[in-house]
Order: sequence, then structure tokens, then C-alpha cells
Amino acid sequence: MNTNDRPLLGVVLMLGFCTIAPLIDVASKLAGQAVSVGSITFGRFLVQAVLMAPILIAMGLSVRLSGRALTLTLARALVSVISTWCFVAALRSMPLADALAIVFLEPFIILLIGRFAMGEQVGPRRIGAAVVGFVGSLLVIQPAFAAFGLVALLPLGTAVSFALYILITRALSAHVHPVAMQVQTAFVAGALCLPFSGLAWLAGDPTLSLSLPSGIFWLWCFCVGLAATISHMSMTYALKFAPSATLAPLHYLEIVPAALFGYLVFGDFPNAVTWAGIGVIVASGLYIIHRERIAARSVSASRALTEAP
Repeated sequence: MNTNDRPLLGVVLMLGFCTIAPLIDVASKLAGQAVSVGSITFGRFLVQAVLMAPILIAMGLSVRLSGRALTLTLARALVSVISTWCFVAALRSMPLADALAIVFLEPFIILLIGRFAMGEQVGPRRIGAAVVGFVGSLLVIQPAFAAFGLVALLPLGTAVSFALYILITRALSAHVHPVAMQVQTAFVAGALCLPFSGLAWLAGDPTLSLSLPSGIFWLWCFCVGLAATISHMSMTYALKFAPSATLAPLHYLEIVPAALFGYLVFGDFPNAVTWAGIGVIVASGLYIIHRERIAARSVSASRALTEAP
């Protein structure tokens, strides 16, 4: 844990991400009925850049990057594009719940990379909470890989790339202000989308090609970018204040608002098993919060003893 870490604040901000992030998926699924995957992906970063640039200017923040920060920003933008494209593409043929079932492998990936590649402390209680949360997610979304074949690899790509996205964000947060980070990532990611879309257009692939929405689909595309901007800003600040290994198990709480939005928008009412899984997920998330309260009090007590005359 860094001396500037504030775990409880990080937990609260991560809960904000888990509440708003499912709206990205809902808007993406609605937009995907008539808009190409490439257009939704590009639009997500375009809206983020337009929304965040005035805030960057008003705060007087610099967009200059050091060599290490530039490398991390390029990597963050790339994995963000891959994560967005894979999930939006999966939603065109998979139900939201089934796609999320595979994406929820991401916290395990974070815990493993955070522990073995970044040296973060991952105690048995966090691992246990992650396992319990994963079991709960299986009860909620009841994945069936065999039903979708190779399409199931798309949300798996989202799981891996989003895990890397979170870890890179954590590393980058020590060098770049969260607002500047969001603007820089949006511009770089949008720029990365263009050559891929151009190649897709030349190849006659409508999936990656850019096309203008029409009617209500303009609103859905804008909502993808708006929800992504708010949720990812919350997550970026969360990772500034707490280690990725601490926040990873909380990601399972995203299934609670996802189930609610799924019912309100698509009429998918959870069954008894699903509600049982939601209960397990909420319990594991509350346990993590409880452990962080204990850890925060312990750190505060240690600092008080150290600073005492």
C-alpha cells in the first residue's frame, strides 16, 4: 500500500463505477441494433474526448507526457479499444448476462497479475472474497460457453484487456492527473480506431467500418460515451487511492445494477437462483469493505504512532 492510498475512498469510487458501467452495456446493445461495432467503439472515445476536454482546460492541466507516461497511455488506449470492441461485438449475438459471465474472469486476472507482476499484497481473505464473488456471478448469469462457440472468445478478450487496462491505470495514476489521463486516452484511442476502420472499409467488412447513426441511435451512441466517461473517471480515481488487488473483488457488484437495468430495459427478470447469486455477490463485496475499514484503521493507527513525538 502506498502512503497516499485511501482505501475506503477507493472502494466508494469503485462502487460508483460498478453502478454506472452497466449503462455502457445497455446503451451498446441498443445502439448495436443498427450501428456498426466500429462506429460505437469510435463514438465512445469521441464523446469522452468532447466531454472531458473542457474540464481539462478549465482545470489548467497539462497534456504533456513523460516517456514512461506516454508508453503507458498508448498501452492504456490500445487495451481500451480492444476491450470495448470485443464486448460490443459480443453483444450483437450474445445476451448481456452470458457475455458478462465470461468478462467476470477479469478480477482473477487482476489478482494474479497484481500479485506476481506488480508485487501487490494479495492476502487469503481477498482471494477468498474473489472466489466467493465468482461463484455468485456463476449463479447469476449461468454461462454456457458451448452455446456460442468462438463468439465466447470475444468477452474473454474483454476480460484480459480490461484487466490490463485497470493495472495500467493504477500504474499511470502515479504520473498523470485522472482528468488528463481520460482526455489523453480518449484522443489516442480514437486515433487508433481510424486506421482499423479504414482497413475494414477497404476490405468490405461492415463490422469495423464507420457509419453514421440515425434517429434514436444517435442518443444510444452518445449514452455509450457518457456512461463510459463517468464510470471510467470514477474507476480512475478509485485506482489512484487503492491497489487494484483491493478493488478487483468489488467488480462483482456490477451484476446487481446490471440485473436491474436488464429487467427495466429488456424485461429480463432474475429467477430465484439469480437472486441467490446476487445475495452472495453483495455479501462478498460487503466483506471486502469491512476488511478495508479494518485495514484503514490499522494504517491510521500505525501512522499516528510513527508521527507521535
